[in-house]
Amino acid sequence: MPADSHAALMDRVYRRQRHFYDFTRKYYLFGRDGMVDRLDPKPKARILEVGCGTARNLIRIAKRRPDVRLYGLDASSQMLISAQRALAGASVQARLIQAYAEDLSPSLFGETEPFDAILFSYSLSMIPDWTGALRAALGALAPEGSLNIVDFGDLKGLGPLIELLLRAWLRQFHVVPREELLATLERELGTYHGLRLLPGRYAFVLSCPRTKLQEKSF
Repeated sequence: MPADSHAALMDRVYRRQRHFYDFTRKYYLFGRDGMVDRLDPKPKARILEVGCGTARNLIRIAKRRPDVRLYGLDASSQMLISAQRALAGASVQARLIQAYAEDLSPSLFGETEPFDAILFSYSLSMIPDWTGALRAALGALAPEGSLNIVDFGDLKGLGPLIELLLRAWLRQFHVVPREELLATLERELGTYHGLRLLPGRYAFVLSCPRTKLQEKSF
């Protein structure tokens, strides 16, 4: 899908959904708060969320660590409208950019230094070039920075019927679980404690220093 077409698609999807997105998603986007709360950034760390949506996670980070610098990237201009309003309502400062994840770099935000932490919260399953997005994220991370992901797993522990129904339902929202990514992480990280699976392999959560990951993995 051409990049411009994907941006238009995301705007069509979220033009109305953005108004009730946070209320509905809390019932099935599990693991987000745990990933955010396990962040342990250094003072004044630069933290970026790719696919920041309504800025829900950025606001949660700011409430826990008001000293950090926050950045958000999203393909949907409609979502960023809601994000700006939410940030203003919460008195939180964050720099938001409309762009594609595979084009990520500090320079998009007028920065010259890399980010200390990058988050993907149920966004990789909606990014067509998800491998390019991960490579760009690793390239934009500081050597001691961390990559943090929560997203749908391979769903194999839910049983064939539930897996089939869930995949069909997710496709309505243009969501495709990246089971290849989970397989790669399990193969390369093994029992690393920073990789956790939710029951039924419904979702996985990764909090991992850049040094443990290689761009060639993706």
